[in-house]
Amino acid sequence: MGTVLIGNAGTDLSQVTSIASGASALLSDEARASVAGSREQTERIVGSGRPVYGVNTGFGRLANTIVNRDSLDTLQKNLLLSHACGTGPLCSREVTRVMMFLRIASLARGRSGIRERTLDQMLAILNSDIYPAVPIKGSLGASGDLAPLAHLSLPLIGLGRCVRDGAVITGSEALEILGLEPVVLGAKEGLALINGTQTMTALTALAFIKAARLADAADSAAAMTLEVLLGTTRPFCEELIELRPHPGALQTAENLRKLMEDSEILISHKACDKVQDAYSLRCVPQVHGATRDALKYVGSILAVELASVTDNPLLMGDGSFVSGGNFHGQPVAYAADHLAVAAAELANISERRIERLLNPDLSGLPAFLTPDPGLNSGYMIAQYTAASLVSENKVLAHPASVDSIPVSGSQEDHVSMGTTAAYQALNVVENSIYVLATELVCAAQAAEFIHRGRHGRGTALVYRSIRDKVLPLKEDRQFDQDIETVSNMISSGVFSGILREL
Repeated sequence: MGTVLIGNAGTDLSQVTSIASGASALLSDEARASVAGSREQTERIVGSGRPVYGVNTGFGRLANTIVNRDSLDTLQKNLLLSHACGTGPLCSREVTRVMMFLRIASLARGRSGIRERTLDQMLAILNSDIYPAVPIKGSLGASGDLAPLAHLSLPLIGLGRCVRDGAVITGSEALEILGLEPVVLGAKEGLALINGTQTMTALTALAFIKAARLADAADSAAAMTLEVLLGTTRPFCEELIELRPHPGALQTAENLRKLMEDSEILISHKACDKVQDAYSLRCVPQVHGATRDALKYVGSILAVELASVTDNPLLMGDGSFVSGGNFHGQPVAYAADHLAVAAAELANISERRIERLLNPDLSGLPAFLTPDPGLNSGYMIAQYTAASLVSENKVLAHPASVDSIPVSGSQEDHVSMGTTAAYQALNVVENSIYVLATELVCAAQAAEFIHRGRHGRGTALVYRSIRDKVLPLKEDRQFDQDIETVSNMISSGVFSGILREL
């Protein structure tokens, strides 16, 4: 798993992937120097007594209320306590780790006034087997992900809750186990900890990583399905696709050609009287490719966000703090909504291919891909589950970013709902992974009835990778574990690895 070095220029998706997989993290010398310098400037401003939002004032509607210097530490503690009012299920360890890592990486830019001591406390928790208990719901995605980040930060001061080995413990118990003392937050630190887009960005980044692997699995599944349904590869020829050269379509068509290269199954029916395939087969480059193009947009937004500073106010080069709107989640909100729509469409078209595999009138194969239809139901109900997930996706793909509701006495009168968008996007991607896993299981089963020679160079690898984990269906059995197994293969990048081999 290794160690990720956090510099003073933000982070990127490769580091996010490593942290999600369990890598540890540490601060570079350059980051420590930036953090120390910004803290010195913050202390000078505090000493001057000038009113600066978030440093020695109240928050939101209370921004004009000056706080006595002797009470600044209490102000920061109260900020975390009062903002920790999230609800709903707890974030997974993977999401929480990425969230904390992203917050550290942003603070390490040296624009937030945080202390090294506080960042070291965050790193100690990040690098342990304990993680903060963060409810997933409660953020409006503007003025930062306030509620979830407050829950994330409370254990630093010995409050809140954490998760260890699946059990919820108190923040003070967590620090005791780790041999740490609670941090006493200084001026600006509480606000620096909670005023950022790291919850929505963590969710969207993880959804994006999974969606990229999903897109590769979708191409692999489509190739397998087209091969066993005795389709044609002519609609994927390079000359045709280049007449409408969207980059994603070009990539998907190339993937399909490589996957089915040297397929004796396809050659075996070259002289058949079928004129053309259904859209769910013929239009794969156009549909899957559009998702790939959408993913490029999402990736470009994440690349900027992962290298950004998103709390408020922020320290400028002249030593002053400027209060602005870098915490507003609109860019990530749009990206997350776009990601949800793009991933949902991969599931939509996949479910239609599942229908073609299972329906004997469309496939020419045994009904529901069982050798003994009637006594056995085969994969009949697996399609029901896929259809259920596709239907759920249609609800979840409604854009959250078009909504807004004013809060804090209308001081914060426009919000992004970016965290809701990100949460929905991750759910859509995970649903879609199950749908594509179902298609791959069904396509591999359909191959058991095809005796027309060898698979294509890539479809043979796809078939073997599935058969290494899932046995052919001879009689009815419980299928949920088969689908779960293949969904894990998708999430771990097995089919992306196959495409890289070709």
